[in-house]
Amino acid sequence: MTATLGRRVTAEAMGTGFLVAVVVGSGIFAQRLSPDDVGLQLLENSTATAAGLVALILAFGSVSGAHFNPVVSLADRAFGGLSTRDLLAYIPAQVFGACVGAMVANLMFGLDAVNLSTHERTGGDLWLGEVVATFGLLMVILGVVRSGRGSTAPFAVAGYIAAAYWFTSSTSFANPAVTIGRTLSNTFAGIDPASVPAFIVAELVGGIGAICLAWYLFPEHPTLDLVVPHEQPDAA
Repeated sequence: MTATLGRRVTAEAMGTGFLVAVVVGSGIFAQRLSPDDVGLQLLENSTATAAGLVALILAFGSVSGAHFNPVVSLADRAFGGLSTRDLLAYIPAQVFGACVGAMVANLMFGLDAVNLSTHERTGGDLWLGEVVATFGLLMVILGVVRSGRGSTAPFAVAGYIAAAYWFTSSTSFANPAVTIGRTLSNTFAGIDPASVPAFIVAELVGGIGAICLAWYLFPEHPTLDLVVPHEQPDAA
């Protein structure tokens, strides 16, 4: 399928926006449904996120590759799937979509559109959790795509994220755009803006580590389209 850069950027913004709406909206609802059980809140939040990821990757993957994540786009640039121009268009679209998604989720539950989070997430244990979460996410994507089973990627990615909610100390943000978007909701899924820079650094460290290992493990350098490979058009 051939898609212009404008269409691909729109798909990335929409997909990332829906993803953050799922993360934040299910977090708000989980907090209301199970106010005294944090473990159950996390189960509800992670289940909704995993299910939403499958649907969104299937919906938008054939247009943009369904990255929804600046670190994934950076990896795709490293392996030649995106041009620098594409990368510089994808990342702002992902961040913009994430912020809009968080605001829409807030409004759906009767909250102010922008409600900055005070949920502090800091410390070496959480930063290590983000390194591990992001490293693992990219290795899952690269491993599935490199094996020629790209059509299974929506399920592999969703399964990994569902697991990473539980086995990482940070509950697996693993995505700079989503991390920024989640600052706008002072709810179960939110993160204090002051905690964001360290989280993003940790995510980049994990992502770069995965890219370096992938260069060694997968020397044929596959692109990171998660459903159907998109062609690079001449026109934007």
